Amino acid sequence: MRTILLAAVCAAAVACAPAFTPGALAQDGALAQESITAPKYGTWGVDLSGRDPSVPPGDNFFKTENGAWLAKTVIPADQADAGVGYDVFNRSTAQLRTVIEQAAEHPTNEIEAKVGSLYKAFMDEPRVEALDDKPLRPELARIAAIRTKTAFTRRMGQANGDFGTSIVGLSVQPDAKRPDLNVLWIEQAGLGLPDRDYYLSKSFAPQKAAYVAYIARALKMVGYPDPAGNAKRVLDFETRIAEVSWAAADRRDLEKLYNPMSVAKLQAFAPGLDWAAYFAASGTGRPQTVVLGETTAVQKITRIYAETPLEVLKAWQTFHVVDGASPFLSKRFVDSRFELTKALTGQEQQRPRWKRGVGLIDGSLGEAVGRVYVSKYFPADSKAKMQDLVANLKAAMAGRIERATWMSAQTKAEALKKLAKMDVQVGYPDKWRDYSGLKIDPTDLFGDVRRSQAFEWAYSVEDLGKAVDHKKWGMTPQTVNAYNGGLENKIVFPAGILQAPYFDPSVDPAVNYGAIGAIIGHEITHGFDDQGRKIDETGALRDWWTAEDAKRFEAQAKTFGEQYDAYEAVPGMHINGKLTMGENIADLGGLLMALDAYHASLKGQPAPVIDGFTGDQRLFMAFAQAWREKVRDDALKSQMASDPHSPPEFRVVGPTRNIDAWYDAFGVKSGKYYLPPEQRVRIW
Repeated sequence: MRTILLAAVCAAAVACAPAFTPGALAQDGALAQESITAPKYGTWGVDLSGRDPSVPPGDNFFKTENGAWLAKTVIPADQADAGVGYDVFNRSTAQLRTVIEQAAEHPTNEIEAKVGSLYKAFMDEPRVEALDDKPLRPELARIAAIRTKTAFTRRMGQANGDFGTSIVGLSVQPDAKRPDLNVLWIEQAGLGLPDRDYYLSKSFAPQKAAYVAYIARALKMVGYPDPAGNAKRVLDFETRIAEVSWAAADRRDLEKLYNPMSVAKLQAFAPGLDWAAYFAASGTGRPQTVVLGETTAVQKITRIYAETPLEVLKAWQTFHVVDGASPFLSKRFVDSRFELTKALTGQEQQRPRWKRGVGLIDGSLGEAVGRVYVSKYFPADSKAKMQDLVANLKAAMAGRIERATWMSAQTKAEALKKLAKMDVQVGYPDKWRDYSGLKIDPTDLFGDVRRSQAFEWAYSVEDLGKAVDHKKWGMTPQTVNAYNGGLENKIVFPAGILQAPYFDPSVDPAVNYGAIGAIIGHEITHGFDDQGRKIDETGALRDWWTAEDAKRFEAQAKTFGEQYDAYEAVPGMHINGKLTMGENIADLGGLLMALDAYHASLKGQPAPVIDGFTGDQRLFMAFAQAWREKVRDDALKSQMASDPHSPPEFRVVGPTRNIDAWYDAFGVKSGKYYLPPEQRVRIW
């Protein structure tokens, strides 16, 4: 489920740890190649061997700093991409394995016993293989027995905390106008492919063909009648939904998504669904007010639902139950599902089973295993140093606001107020989740996963109608990522991302500012990007800008978007500047902020020259290294269709070519991406 305005930087990073000895539960030798000790990136934090100095910075700074690495790197068969982000993710996964296997072999308390039991259940492949689809049959029989649309509507409602799907999605989030209160948000749903473009664009025809073949396989494997014919009918149903769904770029506009109404008004607006029955079955009861997101899409999707024969809907739901359960069934189901993954991402091999098991634990008992993870792998002084860095970055942003020549004193005062109240949370949450109510059985993988899904949904729903708890996290501590919780005016940096090359207290300060500093700045800037700027210091949706300031901001943003529209990241496919606008602004603002904070840290002294590189050069080099990534074309196409982040190459090229200090640092006077000063975008 998408979280509205949960803007996250797709980066990665982690801390050093001792060498690992595989535990008794290990069933392959993969971990022998998975180091949990952070490698050294050169002598001061940047891997100079990955550079290609033959590429002038003005032609492509991403390749200047990463060209040699790109030329020699082969993407592992079980990955869709490779780079420092995936390296850190793999390192974090290996670290988690040590924690999980210790819990499986020698649990010291009830929660460790649950972690170990769920891992044992997943790793007991002989039992899973012997059961085959037996765990699934009772649920498929219940779907087959449905005789009315009302009963089917109830089954869709139940899918919010179970296997299966629905034509609309629910989430509990702050009310955009009353940000201290949690309300029920409703959004478009119903598609099995990553985005509506997969159904509508000819460029995704191979992926759509692979999808309908997968639907047919899944139905055939559980003995469903006429699998090929029903697969086509399921695809036709989803295609109709895709045709009326909002494009990904339009789904970023919070003002368009915020449509509060009573359930009675919702029923009148979108009468094709029995909303009361749907809410009751979902466990959300009888909400007084809901917030409807993609209005016209939901209205039309419910009409399509009303027009669609029940037998088509039952085939659709059956497929999605099988699809969701497949990773926890026998090998034939796992392999069938992976055939679609290959078509969507180009990934050639399955990840080893232990990695998939770690992923399951991370998603089901994330804070439970995270609590042990941070005690082993996140030094206390790392948190303190990160908090200092954040303070420096916030001070740099304050300076940029105060010096902004295009912004009035009135708007500046509001912006500074929001910045001052922005809460920063580092490493791990102040309070940990209670998992005592979740039952885990080491002999019942399918049941464990279903109970976990229901537990997670109940955890979310229990907040409905209550005050927002700003100390709850939307990520686990071990996540290699960070986010800005827009409607809460807070930024979160999990321990997982606070590892080299993103953050390493032992390296040159310019490197830390160019890597984690730019990421911190990125998350701060999300509070002031094209959507974040619509939210005030309390997290409320409110226009606090003067009309003239807003016009100047939007003019600069439009020019910035046009730059990204021109970038052809895959042959024949350009970046969508509207979809990626918020992330692009955050990348630019974050890098500028990092540069200012680094300069301030020098306290008036000149930066040292190291290996012939100035401080500014090292900062920009570290920034480029932080986005070092090589991606399979199919995975890149998928990202560009629906992900608000630009491809990694242009997360480097896009911001740097708009920064005067970058031109000065490398003496850039010309090149493919050279911009004369008057054409450089100056937002933050």
